[in-house]
Amino acid sequence: MSEALPIDDALPPLRAALAAHGRAVLVAPPGAGKTTRVPLALMDQVQGKIIMLEPRRLAARAAAERMTSTLGEPVGQRVGYRIRGEAVAGNRIEVVTEGILTRMIQSDPGLDGIGCVIFDEFHERSLNADLGLALVWEARGALRPDLQLLVMSATLEAEPVAALLEDAPVVRSEGRAFPVETRWLDRPLPAGARFIDAAARLIADAEAETRETGGTVLAFLPGEGEIRRVSSLLGGTGCEVLPLYGALDAKAQRAALSVPGAQRRIVLATSIAETSLTIPEVRVVVDAGRARRARFDPGSGMSRLVTERVSRAEADQRRGRAGRVAPGVCYRMWARAEEGGLPAFAPPEIAVADLAGLALELAAWGAEPGDLAFLTPPPEGALAEARALLAGLGALDAAGRITDHGKALARLPLHPRLAHMLMVAGPEAADLAALIGDRDPLRGAPSDLSLRLTAIRDPKARLAHEASLPALHRIRDEAKRLRRLVPSRDGRGASPPHPRGYLGEEERGKLSPGAMAALAYPDRIGLRRKGDEPRFVLSGGKGAVLDAGDPLAGQRLIVAVDLDGYAREARVRLAAPMREDELRDLCGERIEAVELCDWSRREGRVRTRRQERLGALVLSDQVWPDAPEEAVARAALEGLRLDGLSWKPAAARLRARIALVPDMPAVDDASLLAEGDWLLPWLGKARTLADLRALDLTRPLLALIGWDGQQRLDREAPPHFTTPLGRKVPIDYDHETPSIELRLQELFGVTRHPNVGGRPLRISLLSPGGKPVQVTMDLPGFWASSYADVRKDMRGRYPRHPWPEDPTEADPTTRAKPRGT
Repeated sequence: MSEALPIDDALPPLRAALAAHGRAVLVAPPGAGKTTRVPLALMDQVQGKIIMLEPRRLAARAAAERMTSTLGEPVGQRVGYRIRGEAVAGNRIEVVTEGILTRMIQSDPGLDGIGCVIFDEFHERSLNADLGLALVWEARGALRPDLQLLVMSATLEAEPVAALLEDAPVVRSEGRAFPVETRWLDRPLPAGARFIDAAARLIADAEAETRETGGTVLAFLPGEGEIRRVSSLLGGTGCEVLPLYGALDAKAQRAALSVPGAQRRIVLATSIAETSLTIPEVRVVVDAGRARRARFDPGSGMSRLVTERVSRAEADQRRGRAGRVAPGVCYRMWARAEEGGLPAFAPPEIAVADLAGLALELAAWGAEPGDLAFLTPPPEGALAEARALLAGLGALDAAGRITDHGKALARLPLHPRLAHMLMVAGPEAADLAALIGDRDPLRGAPSDLSLRLTAIRDPKARLAHEASLPALHRIRDEAKRLRRLVPSRDGRGASPPHPRGYLGEEERGKLSPGAMAALAYPDRIGLRRKGDEPRFVLSGGKGAVLDAGDPLAGQRLIVAVDLDGYAREARVRLAAPMREDELRDLCGERIEAVELCDWSRREGRVRTRRQERLGALVLSDQVWPDAPEEAVARAALEGLRLDGLSWKPAAARLRARIALVPDMPAVDDASLLAEGDWLLPWLGKARTLADLRALDLTRPLLALIGWDGQQRLDREAPPHFTTPLGRKVPIDYDHETPSIELRLQELFGVTRHPNVGGRPLRISLLSPGGKPVQVTMDLPGFWASSYADVRKDMRGRYPRHPWPEDPTEADPTTRAKPRGT
């Protein structure tokens, strides 16, 4: 080996731990040399090939090249690498990106010929790293107890990982670091400050202030776009300005990683330079305080890279790059007072990313998350949503098991949406899949995908909008790779994802971009709403809107590929038009004939319609003239529940009587409407709100209590009180105590107080002129006490009417004495 590195002291205990236990966790700070030293140190000890996982393609290639340089041999002998679209085999060590390990273990669970798997930079907690570790640990326990497993990290708390791996030994390398001075902004950036201008200004100032110390200036920026724009502003520094990001071509990447010459160098890098790569002679770090990470984007239905503030752990890693070879300086593009507002760590990707790919891999493995060793279990809600999507794509069956189509999707290095589109539509969809999987190459252009496809397919096409040439080159290269991965079909594919099966070559050639996009986004097919505004309802149930001036604004059907993610009504960023015949051809088996009978609150009536529906889309809508009476009645009942019951006087009296009798049905409005089936026989002809309000509830209430109930009701809460003269006086049940009103003389001779259901009646005694005289609930007591005073008064007012001294012995009457008597 060449120069001594801090990791060298940790290599003997690490070798011993792996030899004794077959597993270990290695914690070493950035720059210690673990990525390039550890695999070489284990090469003579491991029986079989060593596979080392790197989270990024650039780091995988650089690690392989650095190791072969140490060995003094070219890549492809003992050391090789395998990344997306590029592979150089090595017979002892192979550095791979994380998704490739997943493909390896899914196709060969025993990992035949592999003696050790190393997870490098595990602290980044990528989704594929978490899944890969879970699968390898499962395979080790079930099939390969001899398989050695090593997890390496720069900042990870080792104990949880060690516990996950059944108390794996932890080996630490203290590293070697020179002091680094940290310099913050005097005050936070103003709210309206342009990020690019501020970053370029800070980098130029840092270079000028440290010019005498020499060394390379390493500036951390979020992504390729920011790197290009900042680079264009640094031309006056007199330094060599080099970019470094994942999509950069290999030659330019190697230039940034090479030993600098006499001219001072500024390297503008993404977070890839935090831990995985060795950039020579770095003495100054400029941290713009932003990182780009994968997050589930509701707008695209997949994970997208979003720009966020760095965590404190990431900021410390970046700072440490300045102290590897000499004392250094770190400039931070935030004020010191803002430091406490940074999150301690970035969240693991499994907690925030789209889980469709993970759900597909778990189904292919035949396991539930609880069966595997996940450091952070996937969130149940996000996993359920991912499985629902896979079922809609035909990748999972009704029981949640993977289908043959799902297995085919899992073999493609794409999001399941795009893999499904490729498998069904064939290589013709490769351009669209590559476009959707990348960033929009025509920023600011109208939403139509065909504009982008023209730019991709015809490099000489004259474009009305500024295009990102690097993005177009990248998309074209990816499309070529995808075309090679998708087999041509003659329409006889096994286990198709839907009844039509895979499309034949002739059918594939006829698909429009919109039809292809609908295969990937069956939940994003949009139907224009009525009205002047270009608003759409999407088949998944959400709303979407286009700019009024967009060329697609007048289309009846679109497929929204990218939305801004606004929950209530998202704005469409990318879309394609779709013809209805294409929709019916591709989605015919999912179009349902629906007979709808419901209550329209807006119209105030029962609505009966026959519709064709695709999810939330109503493709056709006609009147259903002969809707069954029961369906109409149930819809009317919903109208009653919304509007409330209308009580006519007779029905109200009947309800009050029922409420007084024990063990009768509850007759308050809430109870009557909650158990509303009793009303259905009376609602079959009701169509409007006026019909409902005109409904007399007397007969329905009587039917509700039944014949026996009516008999008991008449006994215990009769509708009338029969006077001694045989006249029927209505009993008022509207108050707490049942009441009657009648002339005093009509109760002559009654010596017991009248009652109903064992309760005394409240009697309002009236004069012969119908005026209230006395209210009593004790008639015998009234006769014995108050009657005498009433008699005196009444004899003067009504002398022709009888007023006996003893009313209990008199005959009841309503008549006056004949004149002259």
